[in-house]
Amino acid sequence: MPQKRNVPAPMKGILDIDSKLTSVVCNTVSRFLPVRSFTTYYKGLEYSCHGIVWIACWMIFIWFAWSKSLFQMQVNFLIGLFIDIIAVATIKAFVRRRRPVGNKNDQWVTIGPDVYSFPSGHVSRAFFILFYFFKLYPLNEFMVLFLCVWAVAVAFSRILLRRHHLLDVIAGSILGYFISIIVSVIWIDQSTAEYVVSYVSDDKLEGGEYHV
Repeated sequence: MPQKRNVPAPMKGILDIDSKLTSVVCNTVSRFLPVRSFTTYYKGLEYSCHGIVWIACWMIFIWFAWSKSLFQMQVNFLIGLFIDIIAVATIKAFVRRRRPVGNKNDQWVTIGPDVYSFPSGHVSRAFFILFYFFKLYPLNEFMVLFLCVWAVAVAFSRILLRRHHLLDVIAGSILGYFISIIVSVIWIDQSTAEYVVSYVSDDKLEGGEYHV
């Protein structure tokens, strides 16, 4: 069982209010949208934003797409994913807030600090992805709208599955935004991105050319 930190009285009061508001939201929504009827949908959203899934799929995407024109976008995005995972794990290990009452221990993978609640890693990842493809590597309006709806849906699903409290989700969305800023500050240039990709691949040819 996760250990609980001693929380100062003022902060404990805020967390208690947050916990009660989370229960009110979940109970109110369940009257109109029974959780059992939407469990498959919520779980699908959970898997769609899992860190392991995203890193694995992104590595596969780099390998199969294999285009120099994409390397810079792909490498910077991958860096953002790793920053997100490290930041969330660090904050969770420090804060150690328990998950809401009613949360079922049926997540696909929960290791180390991931047993804790604050902040929501799924939400921080979803909003990092949204901001990345909105500001750093802009996609067309339709795709941005799709990502926006998806990110918001992921956030709500984390609450309705009782994985997280309201503040966990809010903090996750803010963290995702800040991670996009960090990535923009450390943005890897094209030549460095090509070097990174060639370093982990055997497809570099003489003269610095790549298989396409």
